Amino acid sequence: MQEKFDPFVAEWISFVRNPNFNLVEKCLKFAQILEYPDLNIEKYIQKINQMGVTLRESTNEVKNATYLISILNEFLFENLGFTGEIDDYYNPKNNFLNEVIDKKSGLPITLSILYVELAKFIGLDLRIIGFPSHVLVKYNEEMVLDPFNDGRLMSIDDLQEILDRNFDGQLEFEPEFLDEINSEKILVRMARNLKQSYLQSYANEKALKCVNMTLAIEPESPEDIRDKGVLEEKSLNHETALKYLNHYLEINPNAEDVDFVLELIRNIKEEFNQ
Repeated sequence: MQEKFDPFVAEWISFVRNPNFNLVEKCLKFAQILEYPDLNIEKYIQKINQMGVTLRESTNEVKNATYLISILNEFLFENLGFTGEIDDYYNPKNNFLNEVIDKKSGLPITLSILYVELAKFIGLDLRIIGFPSHVLVKYNEEMVLDPFNDGRLMSIDDLQEILDRNFDGQLEFEPEFLDEINSEKILVRMARNLKQSYLQSYANEKALKCVNMTLAIEPESPEDIRDKGVLEEKSLNHETALKYLNHYLEINPNAEDVDFVLELIRNIKEEFNQ
C-alpha cells in the first residue's frame, strides 16, 4: 500500500537495505531508532569484538566443530554468564542487543545473533534459523543449537517439544522449519516480537512504529496490515485505520479474525456518522 513519506521509516529502511552494514550493526541501529537515541553503536561493536578476541585466545589449534561449539558455550554461558531471560521474557528491553550485552540475558533471537557473531571469531560458520516461535542456530545440517538454553544440542524430539509448548500440540515438525533466514527476516521477527511486548504494556505508539518498520520491509504482510489498522484506530486515525483494515480483508478474506475486523470497521464507520 502506498504510504505518505515517513522520515523515521525512511531512515530505517535505508539502513536495513545497506549492504555495508552487518546484522549486528542493524540490530543496534534498531535499538537506537526505537528506544536509545544516544546509543553509541561503535561502543557495543567494540564490546562484541573484545569478547570475540578473548574467545579466540582461549582456543587451541583444534578445528573440530564439536570442540569449538563446546568452547563457545563454555565461554558465553559459563564464563560470561549469559542466559535466556525467563522471569521477564516479555520485557521490551530483551529485544535490544545493547541491553542483552549489558544485562547478559535475552530472547532466543537476540542471544542467537550474539552467539553466531562470536562464533565467527573461532572460525565457526553458524546460521540463524527461523524455527516457529523460537529462533535457533545450526551448524551445516548436522547440528541444531539453542542459545536460549546454553547452546544445547537439539534433537527432533526437543524441537517438537517447543512446537507442542507454543502451539498447543497443533503443529508438527517440518524440515523447512530449520531453513536459514536472512537479515531482513531476522529484523522483521525482532520488530514483531517487540510489537507484542509493547502491546502488552499498552505502548501503542511504539507498537505502531514497529508495525511501520515491518511493513517497510514486507509491505503485503497480512498480520502487520491488520495490526496497523487496529493501532491506527486506537490512535483515532479512523480514515487510515479503515484503509488498512479493508485491505486486510481484501488480501485475507478467509482469516480466522474476519468477524473481529468487520466489527471494528463497523464501529469506526458509526463514529464517522455521529
